[in-house]
Amino acid sequence: MTAHEIRPPRTEWDGFGFETRQVHVGDTEEHGYSARVSPIYLTAGYRFESMQNGWDRFTGENPGQIYSRNLNPTHLVAEQRIASLEGGTGAILVGSGQAAIVTTLLGLAGAGDHIVSTATIYGGTQSIFARTFPRLGVETTYVWDWTDEDEWERAITPETKLLFTETIPNPRNDIVDIAAVARIAARHGLPLIVDNTVASPYLTRPFEDGAHIVLHSSTKFLSGHGAGLSGAIVDGGNFDWANSSRSYPGITEPAVPGGTSILEKHGPRALEVYLRSTIVNDMGPALSPLNSFLLQQGIETLSLRMDRHVETTHRLAHWLAEQPEVARVDYAGLEGHPQHELAQRVYRGRPGSVFAISLAGGRDAAEVFYDSLRIFSRMTHIGDTRSMILHPATTTHVGFSQEHRDRLGVDDGLLRLSVGLETADDLIADLRQAFDAVRDAGL
Repeated sequence: MTAHEIRPPRTEWDGFGFETRQVHVGDTEEHGYSARVSPIYLTAGYRFESMQNGWDRFTGENPGQIYSRNLNPTHLVAEQRIASLEGGTGAILVGSGQAAIVTTLLGLAGAGDHIVSTATIYGGTQSIFARTFPRLGVETTYVWDWTDEDEWERAITPETKLLFTETIPNPRNDIVDIAAVARIAARHGLPLIVDNTVASPYLTRPFEDGAHIVLHSSTKFLSGHGAGLSGAIVDGGNFDWANSSRSYPGITEPAVPGGTSILEKHGPRALEVYLRSTIVNDMGPALSPLNSFLLQQGIETLSLRMDRHVETTHRLAHWLAEQPEVARVDYAGLEGHPQHELAQRVYRGRPGSVFAISLAGGRDAAEVFYDSLRIFSRMTHIGDTRSMILHPATTTHVGFSQEHRDRLGVDDGLLRLSVGLETADDLIADLRQAFDAVRDAGL
């Protein structure tokens, strides 16, 4: 087996701690020259040893490199590392988090099919569901209260092909009990897809709660430095595709008469191989090897960064809750929050570092506050070493109807914060001087 072949996650690191695996899994000496850091393979294609070798690769008999559109040796390190940290059987890297969502959902749902999703998910994902998928004949129904099993039952139909949710939705930090949703998915024989971007595998691992596929905008916390886009799809290897209540022919049926299905050939890695060889190959959401390298570097410090992110967030959220200019703090780590008990149970009271505040003075106060900040970067991004702030009503949610924003709790005074790695006292001072500007403006 060469360094250029698709391999299952290496097992020599099984049983080692999270911090050890985030540094070592996927690393190999097979790259040549004994380089301690895996090199960047800036190549579009790969040579075949012979005509037979090319045949074997295209038919899957030899799972080696064909083209960097669907596999690049640089990606293998990060793919195996993410799969190990999440507890999956394999992973695929693509060009962005949006690409990861579209690739996965299009691999499982097509014209005439149906998706059921929790309502409080990332605004960009809602745009996919509302703007792009209907053109392809795929409809979406939202469940507004994930604790209401009757609402789930009303939403799921014979055409439903999957359930979708997030561990920590943004902007409002209204966390979801993945285990509860997984029980509903299991009852209906449906795969559960979970976006774990905001939590990262350091804070929670959805496969342990019954999820089947985990997605990441690895641009965010996994990478951590805002230097390059990437997305990850992780196969849990734990869904019974053959005996599901729905049909997934690309996985369970042979591509040619008399042939072998992907499920029969690859078992618990069936989804990974299927998506890589079909949607990823056909649509080409390729990731740059350079961005893959940057992702690898970020993963190596994930646990250290997440500890600092959540520690500072916990302090800021409690401080913000005491400020008279703040009408509401949407942070599940606070007592009185609807999901506080869940936050204590799943996140030890520290549910990530992306949350929202709503200012009592509404949009006018939010604008003065937003424009007065000095350390917080005004931008549409999260999970960076730098702290950031955004006004969702005029950015990520500007295309939603007022009724939809109202149901989501995205009011005109709402501001989303992503807390970085700066000194906590400096961040509080920055917030304080922005509140002073609101007060001086008479708002």
